[in-house]
Amino acid sequence: MKYICDICGYVYDPVLGDPDGGIEPGTEFKDIPDDWVCPLCGVGKEDFSPLE
Repeated sequence: MKYICDICGYVYDPVLGDPDGGIEPGTEFKDIPDDWVCPLCGVGKEDFSPLE
C-alpha cells in the first residue's frame, strides 16, 4: 500500500522505496524505521496517511 505525506503530498511507494533515504525497494511503510522523514518536507512517519 502507498502512503501520502499529509503536508506536501509526497507518495511513498513500497515498490520504489526511498533509496536516497536508505530505504530499499520492497520495504513496506510499517517496516521503515521510526526516525525516517519525508524526503521532500522533512516530517515524520506520523504525518503520512494510507493512499486509497
